[in-house]
Amino acid sequence: MTNTTRITVGMTAVVDEGLGNSCYLLDLGDGSALVVDPPRDLRAVRATAASLGLQIRVVGDTHLHADFLSGAVQLAHDEGATVLASAAGAREFDHHGLRDGDEVDLGGLVLAAVATPGHTDEHLSLLVRDGATPVGVFTGGSLIVGSAARTDLLGPERTEDLARAQYRSLRRLTTLPAQTAAWPTHGAGSFCSAPPGADRTSTIGREVATNPLLQAPDEEAFVAALLGSLGSYPPYFRHLGEINRRGPAVLDGTASALDLLSVAQVAALQVDGAMLLDVRPVPDYAAGHIPGAVSIPLREQFATWLGWLAPPDTPVVVIRNPDQHAEDIVWPALKIGYDHLAGELDGGIPAWAAAGQPTSSTGLVTPGQIGRRRVLDTRQLSEFTAGHLPGAHHVELGSVPGAAERLPAGPVVVMCGHGERAASAASLLEQAGHQDISILTGGPDDWSHATGQPLATGS
Repeated sequence: MTNTTRITVGMTAVVDEGLGNSCYLLDLGDGSALVVDPPRDLRAVRATAASLGLQIRVVGDTHLHADFLSGAVQLAHDEGATVLASAAGAREFDHHGLRDGDEVDLGGLVLAAVATPGHTDEHLSLLVRDGATPVGVFTGGSLIVGSAARTDLLGPERTEDLARAQYRSLRRLTTLPAQTAAWPTHGAGSFCSAPPGADRTSTIGREVATNPLLQAPDEEAFVAALLGSLGSYPPYFRHLGEINRRGPAVLDGTASALDLLSVAQVAALQVDGAMLLDVRPVPDYAAGHIPGAVSIPLREQFATWLGWLAPPDTPVVVIRNPDQHAEDIVWPALKIGYDHLAGELDGGIPAWAAAGQPTSSTGLVTPGQIGRRRVLDTRQLSEFTAGHLPGAHHVELGSVPGAAERLPAGPVVVMCGHGERAASAASLLEQAGHQDISILTGGPDDWSHATGQPLATGS
C-alpha cells in the first residue's frame, strides 16, 4: 500500500508502506517538481504529481539504494527529467554528478549537496535552502527518525568503518539549524532499518533531543549502539546497489502483464526447477496447493519476502486467485529487480486440479489448539526475544531454506505474528520433505490471551 501525505507547503511524501520507504515531491513553484528517491514503481509518484498539477523536472537520488530499484532512469526517459546524484557513485547513465558543497539552482530554491557517507560510501544528503536559510534536508539513509540507517550492506569487513563514517555524517547534519526539517528515505518497516512505529519525518532539533544514537557520548558508544541494533536483511540487498549504479532497464507499457501458462507448461517448468509462487491468502493456500509451491501471500510486505525467498535467476510462476490483480504482483517484483516472471498458471488451482494434477493441504490451528506440539517461531530475532511461546524453537523465515534439513521431523506448528510468514515457512518445510506441518492462525499475544499463560522473553 502507498500513502501520500502533504507534510508542509510545497512538500508531499509518497510512502511505500511495504518497504518502509518515503520519496518526496517538492513543488518548485513554476509547475514543476523535484522528486527525491523515487522507486521504480512510479504509479503513486505520477498520480501525486498529476493531482498537484506538477511535471517532474528534476530527480535526486541520495544513494545507491539496496532495497529497491530507483525510478530515476525511467523518469529521465519518460519525462526528460534531470537526474542529480553523487559523482562518487560512478553511475553509468546520464546524470548530473554532485560533490560535497555543489549547489543546484531550482528557480528560487537551492539544492546543496552534503556528503554523508555511512549507509553507503557515496551517500549524499540534499539540503534545500531558500536563499541562505535551510528549509529541510533529504537525509536518505543517513539520519533517520530515531536512528541511523544500517552500515553493513557492503560486507562485514566494511561495517565498522562505515559506522564511524555514519557517526561523523550525523554530527555534521546536527550543525544545521534546529528547525530544519529532516526528510529521510528509510522509515519504520524498512530493513535498511528504523525503529518500529517511528514517525517518517522530523526536524534536526527533535532528533538532537530524542534520537538515542545522537545521545551517545562518543564515537565508540555510537558505533557499539548502531552495530548492536542490526538484524538480518534480505539477500537481494547485496546486488540491487550495482543494478542502480548501472541503471535499471527502462520499462514499457506492458511491464505489469503476466503471460498465461497452461497446466502442462507449469508442470514442465516446475520439473525444470522453476519456483511456483502461491500468492493466495493463507486459508486458500492451506486448503489446497501445488506440492512444492512456495507461499508468499500478497500483502504490503510481498516484495520483501519475494526478494528474500525467491532466487533472482530462477524462473517464477505465479498462482493467484481471480480477485488478485496481476499488476499488484508484478510491480512489487519489478521494484526489487525481478524483471522476468515466467507467467501465471492459467485458471489457477481449479484448472490444476481439473487436469488431474496433485494438490496438497496444510492444517490450520488456532492459538488454543497448539497443546504440547512442537512450535517453530519464524519471526525476526528482535520479535522473538520480545516475547515468544515458552519452549518455542526459533528460525527466522529467511533462514528456513538453509535450516530445513537440520530441523527435526515430526509434528510441528509453525508461527509468526499473524500467519503469513508461517505459511511461507511451512511451504518451504514441505518442499524440503517435512510432513505433519500446521500453521498457526495468530501470533504469540493471541496464544497468551487464549491460554492465560505469559510469554517468555530473551533468546
